[in-house]
Amino acid sequence: MRTSFVFSEVITGLRRNVTMTIAMILTTAISLGLLGGGLLVVRMVDKMQANYAGKLEVSVLLTNDVSANDKDCTQQPCAGLRKDLESTSGVETVVFQNRDEGFERFKRIFEAQPELLKLARPEAIPATFRVKLEDPERTDVIKTAFEGKPGVKGVDDQGKFLERFFEGLNGMRDVALILALIQAFAALLLISNTIQVSAFTRRVEVGIMRLVGATRWYTQLPFLIEAVVAGIIGSVTAVGGLVLFKAFFLDRITRNLTESGIIPPIGYLDILIVSPWLFLVAIVISATTGYVTLRLYVRL
Repeated sequence: MRTSFVFSEVITGLRRNVTMTIAMILTTAISLGLLGGGLLVVRMVDKMQANYAGKLEVSVLLTNDVSANDKDCTQQPCAGLRKDLESTSGVETVVFQNRDEGFERFKRIFEAQPELLKLARPEAIPATFRVKLEDPERTDVIKTAFEGKPGVKGVDDQGKFLERFFEGLNGMRDVALILALIQAFAALLLISNTIQVSAFTRRVEVGIMRLVGATRWYTQLPFLIEAVVAGIIGSVTAVGGLVLFKAFFLDRITRNLTESGIIPPIGYLDILIVSPWLFLVAIVISATTGYVTLRLYVRL
């Protein structure tokens, strides 16, 4: 009977303050949705770092004269550069890629963007030595030794580009998490206000219960459960929102990038993995806010 009474009080409270309850659920859902988005970006960055860690290369770009006249890298200075690269300490492999091969690789990478392919010309792609290092972080060895040598147009460090790219993704993550914190603060205020209003509207019933011997914990429990139920509904809404966002917007926006292998796709499994964290955060925030509010502002 006590259990049925508690849950009947919870349902009564949620129904009596329906507008504030809906506002609390939506605010919590938005906050958790932004938090989930930030966690998904973290997972995507981790996948990218794992994927690119073993593929990072240093590209030694050759001048236009070498690219146009020495397609097999059998003449000087190209042959000498290859020999020097292969004998450099820390170099694992050296692969020569002439202008035609570079253009074919360019077309494979950007085959999902036909507009860009129409503008591209083979003459714009330089012949390149693709150098893989035993330690991908030691790119300064190649840059220092070969930049400015005859026949070398420049040294392109993929790691630097990826570092800037990851910084951009991390910036997106940070923005999502900051917005999530702002929304979480708004959710805390709504939860607190909802509990206070709910307690005020039932002050007579609670007073009678205290007079007949009900404990403080027993009278406070329905209000705590109200907050937790609203938080759980908000987390379910947030997860549903992430699923819908992926299905109708994210896949469409990132299709070209994922098909070309630039970024890994975010799958439903990723959403499933971050979902328990959203449920946990919702329960902890709701229960903690409810308990603190009842202890500080409500005398039951």
